[in-house]
Amino acid sequence: MMVPFRKMHGLGNDFVVLDARAAKLPVTPARAAAIADRHFGIGCDQFIIMEKPPAGADVFMRIRNPDGSEAGACGNATRCIASLVAEERGADRVVVRTIAGDLPVERLPGGLWRADMGPARLRWDDVPLARKVDTLHLPLALGPVSDPAACSMGNPHATFFVDDLDAIPVAELGPKLEHDPIFPDRANIGFAQVLSPEHLRLVIWERGAGLTLACGSGACAGIVNAVRRGLTGRRATVTMPGGDLQMEWRQTDGHVLMTGPVATAFTGTLDLEAYGS
Repeated sequence: MMVPFRKMHGLGNDFVVLDARAAKLPVTPARAAAIADRHFGIGCDQFIIMEKPPAGADVFMRIRNPDGSEAGACGNATRCIASLVAEERGADRVVVRTIAGDLPVERLPGGLWRADMGPARLRWDDVPLARKVDTLHLPLALGPVSDPAACSMGNPHATFFVDDLDAIPVAELGPKLEHDPIFPDRANIGFAQVLSPEHLRLVIWERGAGLTLACGSGACAGIVNAVRRGLTGRRATVTMPGGDLQMEWRQTDGHVLMTGPVATAFTGTLDLEAYGS
């Protein structure tokens, strides 16, 4: 079964995008994982399927991690998909629906897109955590890191604040923390260094994906947790290995706004049947 695909990215956080709005595609978790493999497939941080829009939205975006598991949110992919639909419709505003809810996205000057990622969820059972604890100070430590703050941005996040990000063995700590028993659904693990009240440096170990060049929902969690700790203001630049996102945790309604670029790397055609069943 030959189907067209598009390879897109936001700050190097890359996606294989399939369009299943006209007809359903037989993409199983195993097949998505095979296509996401960087050696034997096309390779991506997340596998995205555009599906027929439900009432009240312009497109439904289904997100799968490289291991085939389903994710509830992906900020960089949200901007990418919104840009495709906006170009099709000649619109400047698009609503992307995910299993975590609706995400409005608008076009800004300079090739930028701003996504409203919704409210940060701060209750322990929203994250979710395995037991009732203060989400501002989790009883979690490993090696040189400790005392993270947690929240949900449609998927679970924990942010560790460190003095020197370069001294942290992220690839060693990330997978262990992702699977800590305090996270029943596993978690995205952020390591953040505050450079100033308006600037945060961040590296993310993504649940089911590992180290990525950028993580939109991780940047959302980073700014939310930094504000909660009194480390930054509500507007700040979040610098990740792939580049910068402009973030705002809006005081009026608690929504997190994320602004950044999108790009198409290439397009092509793939044979779904070549990637298992």
